[in-house]
Amino acid sequence: MTTNPSRAGRREWTALVVLMLPLLLVSMDVSVLYFAIPEISADLEPSGTQQLWIFDIYGFVLAGLLMTMGSLGDRIGRRRLLLFGAAAFGAASLLAAYAHTAETLIAARAVLGVGGATLMPSTMALVRTMFTDPAQRAKAIGLWSGVMTAGIALGSVMSGVLVEHFWWGSVFLVNLPAMALLLVLGPVLLPESKNPSPGRFDLLSVPLSMAAVLPVVYGLKELPSEGWNVRYAVSITVGLLFAALFVHRQRTSASPMISPALFRGHGFTPALVLNSLSAFGMMGSAYFTTQYLQSVLGKSALQAALWSLLPSVLIGAAAPVAALLVQRGVERAYLVTAGFVVGAGGYGLLALAGTDSLWLVLAASGVLAAGIVVVMSQLTDLAIGSAPVEKAGSASSLLETGTEFGGALGMAALGSIGTALYRHGIPSGAPAPARETLGGALAVAADVPGRAGDALAAAAREAFTDGMRGAAIGAALLLLAAAGLAARGLRHIRVRPEAETADAGATDRLSPLGGAPSGGV
Repeated sequence: MTTNPSRAGRREWTALVVLMLPLLLVSMDVSVLYFAIPEISADLEPSGTQQLWIFDIYGFVLAGLLMTMGSLGDRIGRRRLLLFGAAAFGAASLLAAYAHTAETLIAARAVLGVGGATLMPSTMALVRTMFTDPAQRAKAIGLWSGVMTAGIALGSVMSGVLVEHFWWGSVFLVNLPAMALLLVLGPVLLPESKNPSPGRFDLLSVPLSMAAVLPVVYGLKELPSEGWNVRYAVSITVGLLFAALFVHRQRTSASPMISPALFRGHGFTPALVLNSLSAFGMMGSAYFTTQYLQSVLGKSALQAALWSLLPSVLIGAAAPVAALLVQRGVERAYLVTAGFVVGAGGYGLLALAGTDSLWLVLAASGVLAAGIVVVMSQLTDLAIGSAPVEKAGSASSLLETGTEFGGALGMAALGSIGTALYRHGIPSGAPAPARETLGGALAVAADVPGRAGDALAAAAREAFTDGMRGAAIGAALLLLAAAGLAARGLRHIRVRPEAETADAGATDRLSPLGGAPSGGV
């Protein structure tokens, strides 16, 4: 039996499963060191600064190179870049697992960031290439979004289990089988696609893009933990100045890294802005819920990670249900608006939490995440579907860079609200460390004997919960505002299937190894 040749068949869905493996591992590597760092510290004896770089270098390199790698994939081929990234990711994982010095581990984590920056936009661009039918693409992107979100939660749990039974290097070795499978099956299952007329690669845009992204992400990520600091304000300002130079370069260059024509696509700009707002909501909540489970409820790190898996049940169902609703004719604007409203409802539940509200916080996290995943899957589909196929890599990398910015801004803004309310709630006579953070307060309270220590710990937990409630109210209002923007801005936006199919046939080059879409079996 044959089907419409524009529809993906068994070959493409099998290829999607192969693509999900590196995507899962790239997202897991964001959190995979949570439980491994004590053993790493005992083995490698890094300084305080080195330990911070072991944590942060992966995310910084990843964020800084996304736009470069997306544009590069459009030029040299997305499959080629994906396979190169898989080889680099696997080699860096092996180097990290057997690192004997902190400097080696930092270097390996940096190369992992380079590999991750090639894998993320390449996987999304290949999804755009393989799934030209809008309904199938919506389902594929829903799976992509669910795997990406779940990987961050699974990373911390896997690291806890592996470190408990093996040595710390095992958290990196789990990457090797998936990358080897991708290197073997990728050339057989994945089509090669690239921009047939990419123009000259703009080398100057590479340092400009990194200088724009890295200082802003650094400043935003450090603000919640250390509070307002001139150094971070200067970092953000410098990044914004370079961002202005980068935008000017893209508007005036004959062959820009990020084509301004992308923003003239039907729905791309609203999708980019709203997706960043959804990342704001998702990452802002993570700042509080992880601390709440450990420091307020007293769970161990592994217990907290295992409890945090429960909301994933709702996450796994949200995106496929949204894709099914789209297939049945529900307007995308309604789904995105509803997703933001559901996310705001999750924050509303979080605003009701007390100092002993485990199930309420877990329910709030699940409701919030489910709403945000619906939003992200629909906006990703809109952005990628509205972009020309030949610029799919650039479009996906820009979308993911916006997610990085939105997440960092969410942690900074909501973390600052929570910190301000926490400091307001701590007794004025408390020691300085107790007034800074909940962790500091609990450490001080442990050294104070009797009821005075218990009272300080109880006051600190209550103050933190007050801060979480205040930040949740602010985030709920933001998501409701985003719902209003989505209802208004997406009302008349649709991706036209016939235009997509024509673009796919006219602009994409499929290599003999990759083959044309099979169209069904």
